[in-house]
Amino acid sequence: MFEVLVYVYENYWRGDACPELPQLERKLSAIGFGAEEIRDALTWLDGLNLAAQSTLWLDSPAQEPRDLPPNFEASDSLRIYSVAEQNHLGAQCLGFITFLESAGVLPPPLREVIVDRAMAVPGEPMALDDLKIIILMVYWSFGEEPDALILDELCEDSEERLAH
Repeated sequence: MFEVLVYVYENYWRGDACPELPQLERKLSAIGFGAEEIRDALTWLDGLNLAAQSTLWLDSPAQEPRDLPPNFEASDSLRIYSVAEQNHLGAQCLGFITFLESAGVLPPPLREVIVDRAMAVPGEPMALDDLKIIILMVYWSFGEEPDALILDELCEDSEERLAH
């Protein structure tokens, strides 16, 4: 499934540039992805579309849908993860989400979409590389591009990194 998601991310600049799911399914099949892999990815993308549409981005009717409200990134709330979320995401993924939040690049509404979409993926604990793909896809679905340094962190192969 993640190979399909990476292909979609790399070939469609933004979520709104992606074709409708039936047309995308035909394209993916023609490229050579397996039917089950395509079905899983399209089901996941459909859930992402629903989550993105249900996330409130507007403070007032005068704002454009993609404009972030002035207080969007400010939050005094504390996110407590359920036991199921802790088990599914694992310490490494939870730590990475916390890192993004503390860096000021992951506002609470996007975090919630990321957690929702991560919970929709079977298997636990989730691999950090898979979570990074989910994070990229969530930003992509909202037509947002992460900060350049965060994008580098999301795309970097952690196995090639040397500890100092």
